[in-house]
Amino acid sequence: MPRPADTPRTPTAGALHHVEIWVPDLTRAIAQWGWLLESLGYTLHQNWDNGRSWRLEHTYLVFEQSPALAHHRHDRCAPGLNHLAFHVPTADEVDTLTQKAIDHGWSLLFPDRHPHAGGTHQHAAYLENTDGFEIELVAHR
Repeated sequence: MPRPADTPRTPTAGALHHVEIWVPDLTRAIAQWGWLLESLGYTLHQNWDNGRSWRLEHTYLVFEQSPALAHHRHDRCAPGLNHLAFHVPTADEVDTLTQKAIDHGWSLLFPDRHPHAGGTHQHAAYLENTDGFEIELVAHR
C-alpha cells in the first residue's frame, strides 16, 4: 500500500514510537478511547485478547489490561503521566469532540476556565475518563 505523500518514509530520530497505557478494564478503554482516536485520524493497528492499539503515521497508542496491574485507577497527580495532548484543527472541532467525549463517559476538567484553561492563546478542553486518565484537545489560535 503506498504511503500518503505527506507521510515521511522513516520517522525522524527521536520521534515518539509508541505509548503503552495499562488500563483496569479493556472493554471500557476501547469504548472511551477508540472513537476518540479514530476521530483524530488514528486507525486500529493491533488487536489481541488483552489489548488494542491505534496508529497515526509512525506513532501508536497501546491500551492493555495487564494481570500485573498494581492499581485500578490512574492518578494523574502522582508521579508519571499527567495527560496526553492532541492537536485538533479548529476550535469548533474541539467543541464537537468535547461533547462527544462527555457522551462517551469523559468528564470536563476546569469547567470554570473552559475553553481557555491553558491560556488565551489556545482553545482547549481538558477531560478525564472513568479510569482517571486525562487528555487535552487543543486548537491553537
